[in-house]
Amino acid sequence: MKNNIALVTGGGRGLGKDMALSLAKKGIDVIITYNTNKEDADKVASEIINTGQKSASLQFDVSDIKSIDNFIKQLSETLKTKFSSERFDFLINNAGIGATIPFDKVTEDVFDNFVNVHFKGVFFLTQKTLPMINDNGCIVNVSSGTTRFCVPGYSVYSSMKGAVEVFTKYLAKETGQRGIRANVIAPGATETDFNNAIIRSNPQLKAFITSQTPLGRVGQADDIGSVVAFLCSDDAKWINGQRIEVSGGINL
Repeated sequence: MKNNIALVTGGGRGLGKDMALSLAKKGIDVIITYNTNKEDADKVASEIINTGQKSASLQFDVSDIKSIDNFIKQLSETLKTKFSSERFDFLINNAGIGATIPFDKVTEDVFDNFVNVHFKGVFFLTQKTLPMINDNGCIVNVSSGTTRFCVPGYSVYSSMKGAVEVFTKYLAKETGQRGIRANVIAPGATETDFNNAIIRSNPQLKAFITSQTPLGRVGQADDIGSVVAFLCSDDAKWINGQRIEVSGGINL
């Protein structure tokens, strides 16, 4: 019996790394993508292989919409040669970028880049890979706690994440006839290297976030990956079209 296979975009570091490792712990083979940091992605793939699961890393710039067709060809070839399969089971749209930019300082170039990375790329990668996803699989899109509460400087980022949340509901509606579920996770403030390690490098910000969180700390990467792995398991077979915030209850 073949293992299930997951594709995690941006799986070479941060939240994506923990998602990939958490999926592997569930006995799932994992393909991860990276944009520029091949070394980190290869290390994660090796770590997964050391657990007994299959893994591979592929270069993919989610902001380059015209490159998606070529990526699909690489993905197809990798599935055949390394996983003896033509399809996979779980798509995790995690890859992203961060920046804190006041609304009145946002340029059109910045706006377009955020659209491509966080929404357009997610939309069309999902569309192009859907024929490759097995029936009864699932899609997990990554949003942000900042679609519920506002953080100054996140107007573009959070608007794109809001679009992903609406998109996910439509995915759930339109893929349900194949038994494919679609859900969103919305992490709160999490201490990684995301957005220039803004939490890790700013003790005052970290202390403030801690004070606003009932559980008395900021999030860690391993708070997030296990939730993604759960959503890809049979234990979550009746969870569909939902936004699950993974934030320790910040800003209640």
